[in-house]
Amino acid sequence: MMVPYRERSDEELLSLLKGLNAEYEGYKAKKLNLNMARGKPSKEQLALSMGMMDVLGSQSDMCGEDGTDCRNYGVLDGIPEAKRLLGDMVGAPASAVIVCGNSSLNVMYDTVSHAYTHGVMGSTPWCRLPAVKFLCPAPGYDRHFGITEFFGIEMIPVEMTPEGPDIETVERLVREDEAIKGIWCVPKYSNPQGYTYAPETVRRMAALKPKAADFRIYWDNAYAIHHLYDEGDSLLDILEECRRAGSPDMVYEFVSTSKISFPGSGIASVISSERNLEDIRKQMSRQTIGYDKLNQLRHVRFFGDIEGVKEHMKKHAAILRPKFEAVLNTLEKELGGKEIGSWTKPRGGYFISFDGLEGTAAATVRLCREAGVVMTGAGATYPYGVDPRDRNIRIAPSYPTLEELKTAAALFALCVKKASVEKILDERGKG
Repeated sequence: MMVPYRERSDEELLSLLKGLNAEYEGYKAKKLNLNMARGKPSKEQLALSMGMMDVLGSQSDMCGEDGTDCRNYGVLDGIPEAKRLLGDMVGAPASAVIVCGNSSLNVMYDTVSHAYTHGVMGSTPWCRLPAVKFLCPAPGYDRHFGITEFFGIEMIPVEMTPEGPDIETVERLVREDEAIKGIWCVPKYSNPQGYTYAPETVRRMAALKPKAADFRIYWDNAYAIHHLYDEGDSLLDILEECRRAGSPDMVYEFVSTSKISFPGSGIASVISSERNLEDIRKQMSRQTIGYDKLNQLRHVRFFGDIEGVKEHMKKHAAILRPKFEAVLNTLEKELGGKEIGSWTKPRGGYFISFDGLEGTAAATVRLCREAGVVMTGAGATYPYGVDPRDRNIRIAPSYPTLEELKTAAALFALCVKKASVEKILDERGKG
């Protein structure tokens, strides 16, 4: 029977640490150079979309289904078939979709930037207000936090649960504080935990009664169809729920193909109410004559329709699933029963969230780096890069090969054990 680390004697822990140190030095001697820092698709995944490079040749018909010549100027908000493809990914009508450039992160940045300089549908620009705040479910997505920090927006952490953000806290804060203008959400297979918002959470989000008339839910549905298993999680349609609640304008939904086709070369969209879309089009009309329609056409020709996208995602899943399972099996084998960590077991998305003992995340990440494995920085999953309990680490299994990943996961577990023993001994004054 496994004895938890905290229940072991000082002598047992010191002896254990001696063995861990020897094993750790063995890993350092291997001079590894592995990376589990970001959720980048592997080369094998990228190869799945190489056929997209051939669907538009010099002799191809470059016209969309409505006759638009996609080589030329025009069509501000996207060709109809691209709107339909992206809308179908989340169950939204094509009429609710604006197709933008190659990155949903860029679309989110533009949406915040427009509100900051020009307001939301005629509201006071945020730059003229004494204070602007955002709610930030944490652990969460560091690049979301980077956008709001860049604009000087105060970030308020909200505890993330397996059902979604602590909804009672969200309801209370937006009801009381007019300075709160938004909330970041990754509602399906969340970054980093892999949680999917519960139906009740989505309904209560849609029924929020914010004090600020220009409050918006920034619904980053990045992993809408990124299932690891045939039976994926289901998520309520936030646009429909907002409509039913009488607040159709309260949400911006963001969807892209960045981890479906080529990251940085996909197509991205914002999906919302007609009033919101009209406000966005006004900004876009000064920003661009139209985004890359050839890339939109390329995606439609390659995938065909939503069924083609789904079949493509099964190929991604076949590559990713063994990697996730390898990490989870290693964590269970090496750390199970020791009571020095817990981790999520996602059914989709790109990440696993690990919580170690308080005060050990930074040490664990440092030990991994010094032995040749780069992890996401400790604290990155919290606003301002500060994890108040120094315990959360995001694991990204996608990029390394399966064999590299097994080595990296074993080293990670070793570093967790080493950092945990050192922390316990230090607390006992034996460090």
